[in-house]
Amino acid sequence: MQKKLTLTIDAEVYRGLRTVIGPRRVSRFIEDLVRPHVLRQDMYAAYREMAADEAREAEAREWAEGTYGDAADETR
Repeated sequence: MQKKLTLTIDAEVYRGLRTVIGPRRVSRFIEDLVRPHVLRQDMYAAYREMAADEAREAEAREWAEGTYGDAADETR
């Protein structure tokens, strides 16, 4: 179920939203930005799901360990 929400924002920000995002997409854009901050259980569930994927975790670990040496090669 959707609810209507009235927001007050600066006129310049409003024009920018309509120009960059499009007049019919602003609500979805704002919802996508806000959702992870107010529905943290979704974020935690996603992290648990990702951690349970052993193949993905192995690939991520291999990538992370492969980049470890890159930092040691940098000049300071």
